[in-house]
Amino acid sequence: MADALKIGIAGLGTVGAALVRILHDRRDMLATTCGRPIEVVAVTARDKTRDRGIDLTATSWFDDAASLAASADIDVFVELMGGAGDPAYSAVKAALSRGVHVVTANKALLAAHGIELAGIAEEHGALLNYEAAVAGGIPVIKALRESLTGNTISRVYGIMNGTCNYILTKMEKEGLSFEACLKEAQRLGYAEADPAFDIEGNDTAHKLSILTSLAFGTAIAADDIYLEGITNISIDDIHAAADLGYRIKLLGVAQRTESGIEQRVHPTMVPLDSVIAQVDGVTNAVAIESDILGELLMVGPGAGGNATASAVLGDIADIAKSRPGAQTVPAFGRPVTALLPYTRAQIQSHEGGYFIRLTVVDKAGVFASIATRMAENRISLESIVQRSKTHTDTGAPQTIILVTHATMEDSVRKAVASIKNEGYLVGEPQVIRIERPKVA
Repeated sequence: MADALKIGIAGLGTVGAALVRILHDRRDMLATTCGRPIEVVAVTARDKTRDRGIDLTATSWFDDAASLAASADIDVFVELMGGAGDPAYSAVKAALSRGVHVVTANKALLAAHGIELAGIAEEHGALLNYEAAVAGGIPVIKALRESLTGNTISRVYGIMNGTCNYILTKMEKEGLSFEACLKEAQRLGYAEADPAFDIEGNDTAHKLSILTSLAFGTAIAADDIYLEGITNISIDDIHAAADLGYRIKLLGVAQRTESGIEQRVHPTMVPLDSVIAQVDGVTNAVAIESDILGELLMVGPGAGGNATASAVLGDIADIAKSRPGAQTVPAFGRPVTALLPYTRAQIQSHEGGYFIRLTVVDKAGVFASIATRMAENRISLESIVQRSKTHTDTGAPQTIILVTHATMEDSVRKAVASIKNEGYLVGEPQVIRIERPKVA
């Protein structure tokens, strides 16, 4: 049997501890399937004294990630600290620069520095693997980077944040407000004390930027993503969507258009009978549409110690099975020099159906005015409904729900702006895109 693959791990939180435990408990099986033993020989974390329920007595402890990455006698550096900057960035860069393979779960790091790090990996003959960075235990990176080679991909989209999916699911199933569901998510550990990164869509955007590069062969463009979070989704929107045969999900969508690549993260209405509408709780789902294979949908745990550790372990096993001198797989599916410049498509040219919720004063002529503004912008309406009054007082504000046929976003925005100028709106209008996935 070949010599052991020596692993150094930076970060011993939930995922790191789970990884150490799995490598220990399944070492014999892994040695057989990988053709060589896998040994954790070096670790680092913030607190050396913390009891993590794992045996580290035979493992070298380093005071910081940079020294472990730069000097430890290891074959693979596993980065599980998180964050786009240091210490993760410097440590990963140091490991790759001396030809040490890297496995990371750090989507923020890759979104910010992925192309640079991939170039360093290629220069020094090292692998940069990151299956766990997107959608937890779902093997979407391997699918895009290797399994779908030869396919021309037209669209990648999915539910990539368990926190948002949990909140939206709970709002629908229990009829609770956004604020109440967020508090419950925090209590259960699904949301951070400061949840902004998740609920504003940034986490999904980082993951989407990585998938976009893999799918379309372009440089990462995390700053060129149209972004909306779920903080403005009300229980009224949830109920209205259900009445119309839809469910609201936070989707990340990347697709080819005639003008470039469109990347967007926003709340979306999907048909109740679509597969992706059935993805509830903290589960993630990623769909890929391509010319040869057709439509592929992968669903699974999007976070958690075991799910993420499983993806990290898969990356380590791939390295263990490789042999010295073998051709390495480029981090983004093709050499960095072959990645195309990213050309952003204008989000205003997006064509699809829209849900529009308007709260208006109860007076004559409002319906006619709304219909006129829509017609002026050549928007065809699938339906227009006035919700039942919630107050007995005559003149109480009323809710009007519009669903459009496929139309240009620019037209919708212009129509809504003109309606706002009429002076009969109460509060801000709500506009939610409608997607009808091919994976039905």
